[in-house]
Parts: sequence; structure tokens; C-alpha cells
Amino acid sequence: MTIRNLDYLFAPKSVAVIGASNKPHSVGATVLANLVEAGFKGEIFPVNPKYDTLNGLKVYAGASELPFAPELAVICTPPASIPALIAELGALGTRAAIVLTAGLNLDPGGNGASIKQQMLDAAKPYLLRILGPNCVGLLVPGIGLNASFAHTGALPGKIAFVSQSGALVTGVLEWARSRAIGFAKFISLGDNADVDFADVLDYLAGDADTQAILMYVEDIKHARKFMSAARAAARSKPVLVVKAGRAAEGAKAAASHTGALAGSDAVYDAAIRRAGMLRVFATEDLFAAVETLAHAKTIRGDRLTILTNGGGPGVMATDALMFSQGKLAAISAEIAAQLDAVLPPTWSHGNPVDIIGDAPAERYVKAMDILLKNPVSDAILFIQAPTAIVPSTDIASAIVPLLKETSRNVLACWLGSDSMAPARRIFSAAGIPTYDTPEEAVSGFMQIVQYHRNQHLLMQAPPSLATDFFPDRAAAQAVATAALAAGRNMLSEPEAKAMLAAYGIPVVETHIADTAQQAVEYAQEIGFPVALKVLSPEISHKTEVGGVVLDLKTPEAVLAAAQAIRERLHEVRPGATLAGFSVQAMARRPDAQELIIGVTTDPVFGPVILFGQGGIAVEVIDDNTIGLPPLNMVLAHDMVARTRVARLLAGYRDRPAADVDAICRCMIQISQLVSDIPEIAELDINPLLADANGVLALDARIRVAAVSISAGVDRLAIRPYPAELEQRITWQGQALLLRPIRPEDGEAHIAFFNALDPEDVRLRMFIGMRELQPDQLARFTQIDYDRDMAFIATRKRDDGQDETLGVVRAMVDPGNEQVEFAITVRSDLKSRGLGSILITKLVDYCRSRGTPEIVGEALAENIGILNLVKRFGFEVTPMPGEGIMTLRLDLRQPE
Repeated sequence: MTIRNLDYLFAPKSVAVIGASNKPHSVGATVLANLVEAGFKGEIFPVNPKYDTLNGLKVYAGASELPFAPELAVICTPPASIPALIAELGALGTRAAIVLTAGLNLDPGGNGASIKQQMLDAAKPYLLRILGPNCVGLLVPGIGLNASFAHTGALPGKIAFVSQSGALVTGVLEWARSRAIGFAKFISLGDNADVDFADVLDYLAGDADTQAILMYVEDIKHARKFMSAARAAARSKPVLVVKAGRAAEGAKAAASHTGALAGSDAVYDAAIRRAGMLRVFATEDLFAAVETLAHAKTIRGDRLTILTNGGGPGVMATDALMFSQGKLAAISAEIAAQLDAVLPPTWSHGNPVDIIGDAPAERYVKAMDILLKNPVSDAILFIQAPTAIVPSTDIASAIVPLLKETSRNVLACWLGSDSMAPARRIFSAAGIPTYDTPEEAVSGFMQIVQYHRNQHLLMQAPPSLATDFFPDRAAAQAVATAALAAGRNMLSEPEAKAMLAAYGIPVVETHIADTAQQAVEYAQEIGFPVALKVLSPEISHKTEVGGVVLDLKTPEAVLAAAQAIRERLHEVRPGATLAGFSVQAMARRPDAQELIIGVTTDPVFGPVILFGQGGIAVEVIDDNTIGLPPLNMVLAHDMVARTRVARLLAGYRDRPAADVDAICRCMIQISQLVSDIPEIAELDINPLLADANGVLALDARIRVAAVSISAGVDRLAIRPYPAELEQRITWQGQALLLRPIRPEDGEAHIAFFNALDPEDVRLRMFIGMRELQPDQLARFTQIDYDRDMAFIATRKRDDGQDETLGVVRAMVDPGNEQVEFAITVRSDLKSRGLGSILITKLVDYCRSRGTPEIVGEALAENIGILNLVKRFGFEVTPMPGEGIMTLRLDLRQPE
């Protein structure tokens, strides 16, 4: 749906409790008591015909008797009563409700309409938003709102917690309160019939009271909506996720290795990474990670330096780092020489840097100062074990001034209990993440590393159209269409390879032979040696029936192999049909690694891409990673780096490194193929040979399925960069490109902003600004094309670089009800028609997506923009007493 009317849910000025009661331990009694005890600052209206007063408040017999429509209603009545109550409240003017009641999936009338659906139908005419049903409720401590039946309240804070689990809500509330952790919002989604994770993320992304968002997720229903909201929220503040259901469910029956390998949890993990969020695996880790990220600085890599006064803690930290796939930073000869000058001869002479247990505060400061200047270290972990020689507070006080000045991430572990508490407080007050154990500190470091990696993935905007290769889409589509027309879902191996070849993926020469004799003829045509494989619509994995024979060097060997395959098939799978044989050239690539690249269709997130180590033991080796299409080189390289086989691909002993760029190009080609051909349900290239000379697909299987006409990129969880919206025009004799903005436009956008006159900036921003802040630049250039759009006009400079001349932005309401626009043209290019070009592009775009209206605001003195929009038919209306004009174009009217 949208974020419309969610203000009434999260910031109501009045609340009605429908079903309020004084019955001990009842939901109605608990909710009313919680509202009163929390000190809600607005009106509270208990509703129940059985009472005159409750908790010192007047009770109303029904919603219709209330003095005015409450902004929020909390409903605690039986399931059958809820649809009528929602309709009554909506007619009164209430626009938000929390339905605590469970059991709404029942269909009492037996007509296929559950109570839940009846409730939603009743709410729809009024855009009345519903949290729940079957939820614990909502807490907003900042306004004294505890509209829940939780057994304890929440302290005020800057964290939003969102959970599908009611039991977890109450447990986390108690756990957090005992540790003085506060919340800006505490939300129980329940069955999320209406308000879901995406709606809440959209709202919290713009909530000034929320600095970080924590989520407990069991499942997602609408992947495209969720990913769009999550990516938007993760651009503005940390979003951390605990996803339940990590255990493997057992391999499902699938036509491909990829289908068996790509488990649900792995897909969720890929989605969380791609959205720029951070996944943790325990509820307690959520809060520790928030504290860590709140103080984290920009980090370049995963190389850690450990500074300690004891060997044991350093070894423990090293073990934890290696287990987490982190790296120890190298200590160069130059750094080691500097340390030699300030440390005793018995220091460790390596990383961890053990400066010996008798170290005074001065030794810590000198060693830390040197290590902070080590160019190959991304962060420092400081570990202090208590000693009787130097008070820990002296060490903390001496080091803190140095750490306040550094741009490096520094984490601290003060081993011990009460004696270390004062030192911990000194570090915490200085904004230095502090932990009780080396393992917790390393976990914090890796959370920073992973978060920044995911944020880098968030910036990627792969195109919807191929840019560096030229696929034959029609040929690939013809293969899928022909198979479906023939009543087949599984392509033959040559058909699958033909589809891959249409997208530029190198394949080994392959022919289909109907008979053994024809197999011999094809073998002679190809040239010996050859490989012979069984073709059967019932057989997906040929080796399981002895259906693959390699290195056949003579015609007689091919005949004998064909006969042996026929006999083995009838013996192992007597009901299987022998459709013929696949004859292919033997590939001689002794240094190649066997890889797998595949696609499967997840029921929630749609097509996903798998990469890993291939071969017949692919499931046993289980070395793979999942990514969401579309892909580009950055995303593909990230997938490769997540696997163990990446180390083999880098080369070892006398085996040269494989061409990883070729592997990544192949992944991008598969990504484009699955985006273009929606009929592809599953795909395997296994093995894909990869060596220094590139890649070669030896075997391939593809399963196709009929799809709706509207399929295509719409089935992807993430919308690609919409290359189809690019437009080349001529403006004043110059070639211009009008296109959607991309993350890599950041540098050009800064230059564009710097070229604006200060007065133009004030007219556009309504305030004076000297420079773009990093978060503003990210918001302007890293957009989600599913909900926002920014078209820029660019041209080539003499040095070949693009320069931005103007931009028009469209901020789309999540429900596509309206677009809010803004336009800026470079100051030295105004009054030359560029603004009209950009407005035309905006209007055409909004009409194409069916948006009803375009709205905006401008200062009354901004005559240029007012005259421009009037020419396009905008209504221009003054806001009383504001000096601001509202701009509106109704797109439902004829052009």
C-alpha cells in the first residue's frame, strides 16, 4: 500500500480502546491500563457498553457515541465483530487501527472470504490503515503511547524495533529495559494484513526520531515492495535484521543443482546484503551492532591490527578473526622498526602486537600512534588485560585524546569485570566501541566490515539492457517458445547451449544424434576425441544413470558407448525414454576449475543467481553463494569472492590464475538472459570450465515455464537501471543525453551543484547552502528506480567526461498517488529551453507509469519556475502567509 495515514498510527492525538475492560488479565484491561500508565498526552476513549467509567475515564457504549473520530483505534473485540467496527470507524473519520485480536483467518460464512479479508475490504474505502491482526501492539515512548498488551513498557530512545513475533516483542522489551535501552518506536506487526515491513520501513526512513531500525523477520510476502523500501531506508540509517529459519529444510526436488542448492535462507541472506542492511544472528547482537555502527567510521577493507598487553587474548582475537574470514594487517619492516624504537625487545614482532604485560600508559600511546599510521591496516583492536602495575583508567585517559583525532576505526576490549568498568566508561564516552571479550570485539569489527560492504552493494545500479555485449534475444526467446509449444519444460542440452550462445556465453560444439550411427557421423564431423551423453526428457543428471562417456577416440568407441548408455538406461531407469545422444567435442583445458553458474526461481524473491564450485559433487562440496539479478561487475566479483573456490581461481603452485573477469561477464550474461526471457524457471551451467583463457560451458540444462505477458523485469526483486528511458536529443546544436541518474554520477553532481549561483540554491532548497553533504549526495544520486526518478541532462566535455547540465526529480508516493517534483538547471544555462526539455521528460515519465498528478512547491519570488510550469498547465496556488506557491498538474486530464 503506502505510508498514507501512518502518522495517525505512530503519532495519534487521540486513541479509542474498543473492548476496554476491567476484567483482570484481559487484553482490553491491559491495553487501557498501559495507555494510562504510560502517560499518553492525547485523549483516551474507552469503548464498551458494559461500563460507565474505567481507570477514571468516561466509557462510551459504541464508536458512534464518541465526541469525535479518534485518530487511532485499538481493537480488542472478538473476530466476528471486527469488519463492522472497521467500517464504522472509517465512516467516522478514523484512519488507523491496531487489531490485537487473533483468529481472523476463519471463514465463518463458508464463502471463501475470511474475516481478515472482510476487515481489509471494510477499511479500503477510507484508506484506514491496520496494524495486525494478531499482534501485541505498538509503543511510542516519546509521546507516552503504549497501545499494547505487553507486560512492561519501553524507555524512550532512538531505535525502532519491528517484529513479526509477538513473543519476541515481550521478551525483547523486558531484556532492553533491564539494560536501559530505549526505543523511538516498538512495533509488533502480527499477521501484517495491511501494514507490513515495507510500509514501516518507508515511514521510519523519514522519521527524525529514529536513528536505527532493527527487525525480526520470519517471512516477506511482497519482495519487490520490501526491497524497494529496505534500500531506501538503508540509504539514510542503519537497518539491522535477525532472520528466523536459518536451518536447512532439506534439498527439495528440483530439475537442477541450483534449485537444490539455493535454499530459502541463502536467498534472504542475499536480499539483505543487496539492500544494504546488516544481518545478525541473535537478538542481542542487534543492539550490540547498533552501538558499534553508531560510532563506526568509513572502512576500506577487512585488515585488523591487534594491540594487546597479553599473548593469550591476542591469540583468541586472531582465532575469532580468521574464523570470521577477516585478515590480520601486515606489519611492514618500516612499522616494525618504529615499534622497535618504543617497545621492549621482547615484544611480539608481529601482529598481534603484544607490548608485554608491564606496559605503562606511555608505551600504549606510542605504539598506538605508530599503528594508526600503518597504511595497510583498516582498523585497530585494543585489548587490555588488568594488571596491578598500571591502573586501567590511566591507560584509557592517556589513549583517548589520540583516538579522538584519528579517522581509523578503533575498537576496545577491556578484559575483566568491575575493575575495568571505569576504563570502559572513559572509552564509551569518547565514542569508542567497547567490548567485554576479544571475540565480541572481533564480531563488532566484522559487522563494520560487512555493513560497509553491503552499503557498497546498495550503490550498484546494473542496467536493464546489455551494454557491453549484444545478445540475440529473439533467438533465445524462440528456443523457449518452441519447447513450450511442443509441451516440453526441459530443454535438450543443445537447445540450452543455443540459448547460452545467443547471449555470448562460450559453449562447446554439440550435436543431437537420433541413433548410434548418427552419433558416429557427428563425431567424425567434429573430430575425435568426443564426449557422448544420453538425451532423455526424464533424466536431468546424466551421470546418475551412467549417461556420460568421455574421451572417445574412434568410431567403434562411439558405437560401443552408445550401446552401453542404452543398456544402462534401461537397467537403471526402465521407464525412461531414450530420445537420442548428445555428441560434443572434448574440451582440453587441464588447468581449468569446474564451476557452476545457475538460476532458480524463489517463490518470494523471484529469479536468483548461484555461483560456486561445480562438478558432479556440487551438492556435497556445497561451496556457493546467491545473488539477486540484475548483476554488474562489482556485484559479480562480490559473489565470486564469497566462495572458497575463489582462492583456487587466484592461482596456486604452477597453475595460473583464472580469468575472473570472464567468469563475472558470464554471470552478467546469465543475469541479462533471465531478465530478458521470463520463461526461464531454472538454469544450470555445470561444469563451466574457467582458466586463464576464459570460460567454456560444457554442460547446460534449462527448465522453462509459461508466464504471464507482464513478466520480465517485473519479476525481479530489484528493478534494474532503466536504460530504456535514456534519450538522445540535440539542444542548441549540441548532443545531449537525457537519462536516469546513477550512483557514479556523484562527482559530476558535486560539480553541478558548485556551478549554481547561491541565489539559485536558495530558491531551489528554500535555504542557503554552501556545499552538498555526503548523505545529501547519496540521497540525490543513489535512487531506487521503482519509486523515485531523477533525469539528468548530460553532455561530453572536451576531456570525454560527462557533465551535468540540469536535473528534474520525481519523488513518487509509494502508492503511486502523486509525484512530488523539483527541477534545477545550471545557472549559466538558464532561459535556453533546458528546463522545458526536462519538464517534458518528467511529464512523459509520470504519464507512462499512470501517476495521477504532479505536485511541488516554489518560493513566490521564483518567477522563472512559476512561469515555466504555467506553460505546462500547472495550477499555481499561494499558501496562506507562507510566501510559498503550490504547484499541481492533473495528469488525468487530456494532454
